[in-house]
Amino acid sequence: MNMLRVFAAGLVSTLLLSGCFYAHVLTPLDTNVDKTALGQKTGKASSQSVLWAAAWGDAGTAAAAKNGGITTVNHMDREFYSVFFGIYTETTTIVYGD
Repeated sequence: MNMLRVFAAGLVSTLLLSGCFYAHVLTPLDTNVDKTALGQKTGKASSQSVLWAAAWGDAGTAAAAKNGGITTVNHMDREFYSVFFGIYTETTTIVYGD
């Protein structure tokens, strides 16, 4: 019975803490991705934060389009990177277009 409790506690801990130590996720910001043409250019813009106390950067669509020289945005992705419960996080907007 004790082994079952240890296993159950380990399973619950794993489920609750998944992604807390390290997370690197890329997700689309489009609902109709099967009909999206990406385009010839790519632009990125990021924002960072440290120790939940200081944050800087511009991860907006306009900044990403400007950085890639894009005038028509066809598709966008969001990239999220986090280390150890968010001590350091970085969010990047990636735009594709012409």
